[in-house]
Parts: sequence; structure tokens; C-alpha cells
Amino acid sequence: MTSAVTADARKTMKSLYRAPEPDVLKPLLDRAAATPEMRERIMGHASGLLADLRAAQNRGWVNQFLQEYRLNSSEGVALLSLAEAFLRVPDPETADLLIADKLGEADWRAHTGRSASKLVNSATWGLVVGRALVGEGEAGPLKRLLSRAGEPFVRQAVGAAMRMMGEIFVMGRTIEEAMRRMKKPENKGFTASFDMLGEAARTHEDAERYFQAYVKAIDAVGSDPAAGHSVSVKLSALHPRYELPRAYECVPALTDMLAQLARQAADKGIALTVDAEESERLEMSLDIIGGVAALPALKGWDGFGMAVQAYGKRARAVIGWANGLDRIMNVRLVKGAYWDSEIKRTQVEGLADYPLFTRKAATDVSYLAVAKDMLAAENIRPAFASHNALTVATILEWAGNSHDFEFQRLHGMGDGLYERLVREHGHKCRIYAPVGGHRDLLAYLVRRLLENGANSSFVHQLADARLTEAEILADPVAKIAAVGGARHPSIPLPIDLFAPGHRNSTGIDLSDIATLDATVKAVNAPAVKPVAATADVASLVTRAHAAFPAWNATPLDTRAGVLEKLADLLEADRERLMAILVQEAFKTIPDAIGEVREAADFCRYYAQQARARLGSVELPGPTGERNTLHLEGRGVWATVAPWNFPLAIFLGQTVAALVTGNTVVAKPAPQTPAIAAAAVELAYRAGVPRDALLLAVGGPDVGQKLTEDHRIAGVAFTGSTATAKRIARTLVADDDRPIVPLIAETGGINAMIVDSTALPEQVVADVITSSFRSAGQRCSALRLLLVQADVADNVIEMLKGAMETLVLGATGNPATDVGPVIDRAAYDKLMAYRASMAGKTIKTLDAPADGLFVPPTLIRLDRVEDLTQEWFGPILHVATWEAGTLSETIAKVNAKGYGLTMGLHSRIARAGEVAESEAAVGNLYINRSMIGAVVGSQPFGGEGLSGTGPKAGGPHYLYRFCAERAVSVDTTSAGGNATLLSLDEGGI
Repeated sequence: MTSAVTADARKTMKSLYRAPEPDVLKPLLDRAAATPEMRERIMGHASGLLADLRAAQNRGWVNQFLQEYRLNSSEGVALLSLAEAFLRVPDPETADLLIADKLGEADWRAHTGRSASKLVNSATWGLVVGRALVGEGEAGPLKRLLSRAGEPFVRQAVGAAMRMMGEIFVMGRTIEEAMRRMKKPENKGFTASFDMLGEAARTHEDAERYFQAYVKAIDAVGSDPAAGHSVSVKLSALHPRYELPRAYECVPALTDMLAQLARQAADKGIALTVDAEESERLEMSLDIIGGVAALPALKGWDGFGMAVQAYGKRARAVIGWANGLDRIMNVRLVKGAYWDSEIKRTQVEGLADYPLFTRKAATDVSYLAVAKDMLAAENIRPAFASHNALTVATILEWAGNSHDFEFQRLHGMGDGLYERLVREHGHKCRIYAPVGGHRDLLAYLVRRLLENGANSSFVHQLADARLTEAEILADPVAKIAAVGGARHPSIPLPIDLFAPGHRNSTGIDLSDIATLDATVKAVNAPAVKPVAATADVASLVTRAHAAFPAWNATPLDTRAGVLEKLADLLEADRERLMAILVQEAFKTIPDAIGEVREAADFCRYYAQQARARLGSVELPGPTGERNTLHLEGRGVWATVAPWNFPLAIFLGQTVAALVTGNTVVAKPAPQTPAIAAAAVELAYRAGVPRDALLLAVGGPDVGQKLTEDHRIAGVAFTGSTATAKRIARTLVADDDRPIVPLIAETGGINAMIVDSTALPEQVVADVITSSFRSAGQRCSALRLLLVQADVADNVIEMLKGAMETLVLGATGNPATDVGPVIDRAAYDKLMAYRASMAGKTIKTLDAPADGLFVPPTLIRLDRVEDLTQEWFGPILHVATWEAGTLSETIAKVNAKGYGLTMGLHSRIARAGEVAESEAAVGNLYINRSMIGAVVGSQPFGGEGLSGTGPKAGGPHYLYRFCAERAVSVDTTSAGGNATLLSLDEGGI
């Protein structure tokens, strides 16, 4: 490896990673631009290619499928959903529900016989048959004809249609079948890169299975090296924890596995390409690829290669890095495969900017600029993957007479674009050919359809008869230059995600190694300072009571501005606050980041809500009368916060009371006073008067004295149900005490229901996050997993394997997944329960001996009813339910009396509707994890035994802190209503 070149390239990558889009595009526009003469030749060539493509539209299976079933149609959406789930559903009851859900509303009959593809038409007839039995009226002739065959016939018809779709998108179920298919006449002159389907391993067993599939594929392809075929590998399929905090583990392991595959491919005389991964894995991928590229044993082999995604801002620098390696590298340039998920991840994590381009035309510009670099590079053997006629024509123009590169296209797509180039002009083209069974089809199918069926894609535009040739072949350089390289207006920066309401909090980019290292150093620096216990609670209430009139009289806008200033101070002091959270509350680094962000979000959101909702309101009434409604503070509020969110909930409750004009005596949990003290000091710096916010430190005795004080005008509490009930009794125990509001958010026996249509890999990832993140010490955490019996064994086995990848350890270590529980009392209680359930434990882990580590534990229950209380730690219970009993299962969960969170994993839309209407919970999560509610987006709080409401972080929360006062003034009492005299008409 030429270290200076590659080191400079890596440095450039860092500067480009999240740089502003116009800054990144400026040099790319210059590089991608063509002279007027070139542009004229390119357009002429592209026009011919476009004619070839249109002439062949009836040959490409995927092309025909996308023509017939657009993704912006109800039929296209239904097919995508049905194909993704149907063939993995083992039970007939759920299969019938899925068919009815996906086929019932779409008009399949309109598609019969329209396609030139017999395969597409055959699949359509299968869907028509299914639709006939689930959607037609009783008198429908086809329904009458098929009703004698019944539901099994429908399942067979739809199953046949789905398997035909599998043939459309997959080259073969096995590598041998795929290689035979490549010998068919339509593939003459083309080579293949076989991709063994499998997007990501969830367990070490998954990784080993995928590794063996690659070994087998290389062996099979290597049996005929003269055919020129190759194999593509995906690093995330070879390790279940391919992520930066686990780089110490996964990078060496993946380097070793990739080296084994590379040596095997070299021995067989075939090429091996490493597929592209998500942007946060790029640095690790380059470490792995560079390590293998430098192996002396591979020096004479020119078959090693990698994929580069042009939508990434670092693409051009990656090419510079690859060219700097001391060997020939095959580089496949693609547009990109994870655009939507990377946009969302950046927004969710509140990062500075996107790692990719937000406009399709910007990606095209990047592609052309990078392609020009590749053609000029000494050590790169280029491969250009595209179905875009303009892109292909441009590359041909730049390459001149050279044929020392190849094109690539997806299996089933691009028919007509390359045949003439390959068979008449001697160019090379390789087909990217997925291989695998239907169980592994999901990720590939969804990704390819989204890429090539999107409205902005060339494939979609080609099929749109309304578009002219000039529109289809429009110059992307001119498009981007016309907008100055600006980001797409519909994709705001993460900081503006909630604009114009409030500014989003900022996160930390832990996918950058330098940022990660600096963060680790900061959170491990000593930060916790002792905080003295409160000796005299009554005196605090006295001070807060005296401060109330002045603070309540402070203009609302001023109070809101104080909260916004506090949010800024929280973010400015983020590292110190995170250090306290890590050291005092045993927060992992991601959890500590999330907590500071949530605290800032509470401040900004409540400030915005106060301005929007708490002003005086003019009410209607008869002439001569003025009616107004005012909201005022109630007086002194007691806010009692938990230890599991000792900054976010502590401040959320407190600033809600403050912005509404109340003064506050805030009591943190006795385990976490230091973070509360730090937050209060920042509040003072933001402008909160020192007597308007006072800290009461101590245990239950302090809390009791606080809530017993008759001057307390309201209580906001988060904690256990038992404590909430004690506070409620205290507030009503004395007949002479005013009736004051109690806002209580407590825990729950939170259940996730999984049916047989759900994707097990997604379920397991969400279960691990929901159950074991934060050591299970979130009130929203998953406690009871309910899996449909037909798929329970497979899901549980995968879950057990995923649990084995968890790391228990100190929370200042970025690799740690599960830290210690909060204190000895919690530890002893949880460990005693685990011991009592030893006979039902089906999976647990070893835990470090030094520290209060409760091992993640999976316990099998016979019935839903067997779990009767919340266990606040990394303990998950699992039971099964029978197909067709979703409503009954939800009712059993409701019967427990708690109502905080519930999850549902299902591909049946009707199942989501049932859960939404029948689940008695404050927060329902469908096809996602059950934790991490976002302020303003997912207002949080339960019902029943789980709380009183209103929901924190929601639009109704502030009202509960206010006293409502209506004022009615009779304006006629002072001599009549003079305003009537100014009317145009009327009078005496």
C-alpha cells in the first residue's frame, strides 16, 4: 500500500463525510461537465441507446414488472408487501389474512394479459384468482367458480405467483441453478457476478452459514473459470456486530474471513468483489479491504475488487484511496443502495449533515465525476453499474476507443441497453445476479425495487410515456448547476427537522472514529461531585412560595426564552453531563447522548408550545360583553424524578412547570443527585431565579415531606406504580388541603406481539433493543414477547443467538451493550427472581464478577397470564399465541391493568388496525422497537396502572400545570356599547 496516497485520501474522506452539499458538488460539477461538442456526441449516442432500451422493454422481466406494477400504485405496493412476506408464512390462517389484506383492494383484473412477459401475466392470473376469493362480491362469477376449491386453492395460486416473482428477481435458488441459467441464449456474451442473498447476520450461526454459502459459490464458479464469472460478498453478512464500537472484534475477524475467501478465489482463478455497505461502515470496510489487498499471498492475483457508491459524498476520495493501493483493484461503481435508511438515520441521530447527496441529479453528477477518475486511474480496473442510457453514453465518450473496462447491470433489467455494445462492439458487461431462496429475498427485493422503481429513477422515467427524450436525457450537471448544488428542499437538515416549531437537538457522530475516541475520553473523565442531602424541606417550599408571584408575572415569552437558553447550555455542556450520566447512572455512551438530547428537546418543545398555546384567548359572546380565558401558574410544584432518566425526565417535568409560571421544588432520585444538581445550575445560568427552582435531595422521607406540604399546588412524578399511589393518597389524606393535580408516569408489563408474517431478523433486532438496552431499566422496555406459535421456535432460536453477541461491561466502554443495574437493592431483587425462575430460563449470559451486572435472561412462560408484575431489568419473558387470536391476545395483555407501551410486528395492515383500536396503551409501536420516544413526535405516557396522563412531550402536557381563569366584562354597564354606533348599517 502506498501509505502517503491512501492516508491523504482517508483525510479527504473525513472532510467530505458530512460537508455541505454545495461544497462537495462544486469540484464534481467541474469534473463531470462535458464540452458542447462532447455533449452533442453523447446525446446522439444516448438517443440510440434509448431506442434500443425501448425496443427491448418487453424482454426484461424486472422492466416489465415495473411497467405493469408501478410502486406508486396500490397494486405495486400490495405486491411489494405480499412478496416480502407470503412465502415465509407457515400457517394457513395467517396466509389467508395476508392475502386478504394485500389483494383485497387492488384491481388485479385490469392487469391481465397486458404484459408481453408470460411470467408476469402468469403471476397476475395467480393474483386475480386470489382477489376473486377475498375481494369480489358474493355474486362474482369467478368467485362462484372457485368457491368450491376453497382457501387452499387460493393459497396455492398466490404462492405460485410469488414464486414466479422470485424467478423474476433471482437468478437461481442455488449457485448451480444460477450458473445453468447464465448459459441461456439471452445471456450470451455476458458474464455474471453472483451475489449470495443475505443482507446481514444477526447471530454467529447466521454469519457462519453465509460464509459457507460464499465458500460453496466460489468453489462452484471456480469449476469453470473460463466463463469469467465472479462472486460478490457482503461483509455485514459475515459478522453479527459489524459496527464501529466493535471494530476491535469485527475488523480482525472479517479481515481473516475475507482473506480466506480471497485466497480461495485466487486459487480458483476467479474474481471476488466486496459489496458496499452503509456509510457509517465505510472506514471499517476500507480497513478490511486494505488489509486483504496487502497480503503477500494475493500479490499476483488481479481479481480482488470492491463496490463504491456514488451517492456518498466521499465516493471520489474512495477512488483515490483504491488507486493508491499497491495492486490492481477491480472497482464497481454503483449509484447507491441505502439512501432512504441513511437519510432517516442521520435525522434520528441529529447529526450535522447527510453523508450522501439528497438529489438524484447530484448522485448522477457524482457518478460521472468518479467514473472519469476511474478511467484515468492507473491501478483501477473499472466496472460501471448503470441502467441509464445517458450515463452509459457519457462513459463511452470519455473512454474513446478503450475497452479496458466493463459495464454491469442487474439481473432482469437493462435489456437492450448492452446487447449491441457487447455483441457488436466488443464491450464487456457483467450481470449482477442474486442467488438464494425466497427466505433471503426480502432485503434484495425491497432495495432493488425502491432503487429502480422510484419516480426519479431512469428505469421509471423510461417507462413513462409522458416524458420526452429530452426530459429523460436531461443533463444532470445543468440541473445541479441551476440550483447551485443546494440540498433538496424537501429534505431538511436534521437540526431543522421540526421547524418551524422548534430546533432539533444535536447528536454526536459515533461513526467517526476520531469523534468516538474523543467522546470516550470525555465521558470517562471524573465528573461526579457529591451533593448534600436536604435538611429542611419546608424552607425550600417557603422560598419557592414567596418567589411564585414574581415568576408567574414574568412575561410568557421571557420564560420561554429561558428554556431555550437552557437547551443551548445543555448542548454546550454535553460532554460533562454525559460523563455524569455514565458514571452516576451507568448510562452507556449512546444512552447518555440520547438523554442530553431529550432534555434539550423538552426545553425547546415546551418553549414553543407555551408561546403557541398559553396566551390569553378571546371567547365569543353577546354584544356588549368581552369574554377572555387566561392561563396562569398554580403555585409551587413538586417534581419527583426517577434514576433511569435522571436528566431528561428531571428537566422535562421541571421546565414544564416553570414555563407555565409555577415555581418548583425538584426532587431527584437518591441514586442520581449529581446530574440533577448540574442541571439546576445550568437553569440558573439560563435565567431561572434561584428561588423559583430549588433542589430537594434525599430519599423517600424527603419526598414524603415535600408532597405532604399543603403549599404544594401540584405534583409531577415518574417512578413506580406503588409510589404513585402513595403520593395520590397523601394528596387527598387531609380534608383541609386543596385538591391538587397529580401527573404520574409509571411502569408497565409491556408486551410485543409477533405474527408469522413478521421478518424474524427485524423482530430479533427490535427485541434486543427493546429488552436489553439500558439494562432493561426503561419504563417502556419490553417485558413480555408474544410470538405466534407457528414461528416461535425459529424466532426464539435466533433471539438466543443474538443475545450471545451482547457485551456486558463498564458503560464508559463504547462496545458495552448492557451495563450494571442502578443499585444493590435492584440487583438483589432481580437476581432472586432469576433464581426462582431457573427452571423456565431458556437463555442467559455470563456476567462480570465485579459490579452489579444482571445477566440478560430469557424466560419461557406457559401463558400470558403467568407474568403478573413488572421486573425492571434485563429480563425478558416469552410466550406463544395461536394464529387467529390477535384480539384475544391483546385482551389478555390489557387485562393486566397496565397500559404503557405495546409493540406489534406484522405485515398485515389489518393487524395494525386491530392493535390500534383494541390495545389500551399510551404508546403503540408497529414494526419497530418499543423504546426511544421522541419529544413532539411520540408523546409518552400510559394509562391504567401506568399513569395518569397527560403525555410528556405532547401538545396537551402544559395545560395540566396551569390554572384556567375566565373573565367576563359587561361593557354596556358603563353607558352602552359604543362600538355599535360605528357600524355601516343599523342604529335606532
